[in-house]
Amino acid sequence: MPFNRSSSCRISVRLAVLGLLTPTLLAPALAAADEPPAGGAVVGGPELAGSGTAVHLGEGAPALPEELTAKSWVVADAENGEVLAAHAAHRRLPPASTIKMLFADTLLPQLDREATYLAEPEHFTELGPGSSAVGVADGSTYTVEDLWRGVFLASGNDAVYALTSMNGGKEATVAEMNARAADLQANDTHVVNPDGYDADGQLSSAYDLTLFARAGLRHEDFREYAATPSADFPGEGEGEDRETFEVQNTNRLLVGAPGLDPFPGIAGVKNGYTTEAGYTFTGVAERDDRVLLVTVMDPADDDSLAVYREAAALLEWGFAAADSVEPVGELVRPLSEMPPAGEGEAGGAVSDGKNADASLGGAAGPAGDSGSASGPLVLAVTAGGLAVLAGAAYLYHRRHPLPVSLPARRRRDGPRD
Repeated sequence: MPFNRSSSCRISVRLAVLGLLTPTLLAPALAAADEPPAGGAVVGGPELAGSGTAVHLGEGAPALPEELTAKSWVVADAENGEVLAAHAAHRRLPPASTIKMLFADTLLPQLDREATYLAEPEHFTELGPGSSAVGVADGSTYTVEDLWRGVFLASGNDAVYALTSMNGGKEATVAEMNARAADLQANDTHVVNPDGYDADGQLSSAYDLTLFARAGLRHEDFREYAATPSADFPGEGEGEDRETFEVQNTNRLLVGAPGLDPFPGIAGVKNGYTTEAGYTFTGVAERDDRVLLVTVMDPADDDSLAVYREAAALLEWGFAAADSVEPVGELVRPLSEMPPAGEGEAGGAVSDGKNADASLGGAAGPAGDSGSASGPLVLAVTAGGLAVLAGAAYLYHRRHPLPVSLPARRRRDGPRD
């Protein structure tokens, strides 16, 4: 999670770190963030177009929460893909570390979790100033599993670049992420770097981030890492004498924070923060055999917990309203899993707003399965399984409060950052 700093110093951080960038260089990215996506049919349905709020309240449906201030948000049923309500769903905004969901969905199937990685200084030359880090040390070895925990729990950009080096480097990885986004019909997304660090033209949307979460949750490892409240990360030393240190998940709806309780039924997914993106969050939660996804981008309140409070309010609303609202759109299927035109379903790339696939079963598929999205997507980790994971996170939080800060990336024979 880049620029892991308190909201009170956002302006000073921008001046100190982004001062190297001229206003001319920053202007294109800031302008692009406010522009609507390119013309044409609206992915997910026409009611998701524009900058307003889309919701169809039926008889007895509760009103949307009054406290919503985010620039963009989406709440959707993870199993059938119905979008229950949305606000500026396709508004293009900097995603911060929530783009790591796309990174994980792209690379997880390609890297053996037991494979070993050796950290070399040249792997981190493009790590941005002030990046969050799990503490990868030059000259030390890690398993891929270790590094994914660093990505999901600590939002470590050093762990992202370590995995990126195993995947052929930044250029190849970014190209694969953009190709995966295109296949998912995440047309609002353009990836410039794999970790979510602020960059000219790096954009996504609440709709696209929700697609990334839904796709990623089909991977057993993705579900496991996203729901893990804490893990041991390798430290100094070698072999049996190697030290470890505890890394706790930065997702505050999963593990809680002072003034914020864990959300009942939460089981991931990813939070983020940068000076340009503000606070961003995508979460998945289960209640009464229903699984919901929520994405919230950049609330007006600079309080670091506001994004979680608004996400929690939308989840509470979604669970209460799901049976009494008409969907305003859908989470579309990947293009690679669309049936060819003329084979029983329209083969078009975008939806007319009516859920095209009633067989969509959820947000995550059978264990280890990254196959067709048209099959039951949730669960070898079932809806009930998500509740078990979330319950474990809640009990853990009560015994282990969050640390004050995360470790920096460590350089061998040098001071810690």
